[in-house]
Amino acid sequence: MIEALSTPRNRNRTFVLLAVCGVMAIAAAATGIDDNPPGLLLAFLSACALILAFVHPWRISKKFCSLIYASILGFILFAVLHNLFEFAASKLGGLGLLPVLLSGAGGAFFLAATLLCPSALLVGVVGAVAMYWREHHSQ
Repeated sequence: MIEALSTPRNRNRTFVLLAVCGVMAIAAAATGIDDNPPGLLLAFLSACALILAFVHPWRISKKFCSLIYASILGFILFAVLHNLFEFAASKLGGLGLLPVLLSGAGGAFFLAATLLCPSALLVGVVGAVAMYWREHHSQ
């Protein structure tokens, strides 16, 4: 993340990508993401822009490979946490603040597992292939 804010050029690109992320997220929310392909696509592209905002300065394939591994592990972790929080919220049941908070946390982990991790995987794969090609075919 430090690289994304290190130079004025990187900082400007980061802020533009964050603004694109925000605009697409607002458009996805306005369109709706419940069984709505255009809304889901906007949400996915918003997550891709968020990931790109922090990794756009990377110029070696090894960093993108690390992003691939992190996204796979993150998907597993977030899916397990989603299930645990939803299970805990259902067991507590009834009214009160704790079940609502647990259910909200479960929903947040679900969105991270279904939007952020696949987006990070896509950005990692495309970035790793592009940087590998650049490293081995540029002279």
